[in-house]
Amino acid sequence: MFSSIKTFGFLFGYLPVSLSKLTYIKKQKNVLTTEQYDQLVHQVPQLWASGIIQRTKSTFTLVGEENLPSGPVLFICNHEGNFDIPALLAYIPKPFGFISKVEVKKLPIISQWMEEMNCVFLDRSNRKSSYQSIEDTVRILENGHSILIFPEGTRSKGEKIGEFKSGFVRIAKMANVPIVPIAINGTSDIMEKNKNKICAANVQISILPTYTIENILQNEPKEILLDLHTSIANEVDLLRSATK
Repeated sequence: MFSSIKTFGFLFGYLPVSLSKLTYIKKQKNVLTTEQYDQLVHQVPQLWASGIIQRTKSTFTLVGEENLPSGPVLFICNHEGNFDIPALLAYIPKPFGFISKVEVKKLPIISQWMEEMNCVFLDRSNRKSSYQSIEDTVRILENGHSILIFPEGTRSKGEKIGEFKSGFVRIAKMANVPIVPIAINGTSDIMEKNKNKICAANVQISILPTYTIENILQNEPKEILLDLHTSIANEVDLLRSATK
């Protein structure tokens, strides 16, 4: 219980402090390159995410950092729990935005940071919003920013990885960017498996080899979908077996 209070206390306590930093950062947009601005924006969410996960007293390991290419990429990752985003923000050194439920847009300060991170807000109940989110994601990638997608669309909570929705393949092709698959394991042990109480866990993050633009253009969408699902699922199985 004490870990939960500390974690959520930091989550909401840090946000008002970050407002002045957000105001300063926005003023730098016209004097920095896209890459420099993304790195500047990333510093605060990374600090915020690191503070959250440190208060869970969990251990984290990252492998495969050498697989990160330069330039904009489409990250895809299995979706295990609510702590996936904080873990990835804290440990993936390449700045990225992500696709989030539209309800998050109502949260003050958080939504302002997410907009600067180039996050995309999706209303899952509205088909028109789904099409718009694809167009928005393609535009962001074309403008030189990286985006993270959870192709399962919902949390597995540590169970078997669900089927991947195919939209990310279309996005990568339209934006002409490589896909970087990520496997994550252990985040559901922090919260979902404990009736939403915060507990310490052992979390592993593995950045897998890039699925290149050439491979995307040469292969059929179904083949790409199967290749990447298999790659991530196999890596998650390896990570889970290593922790037993």
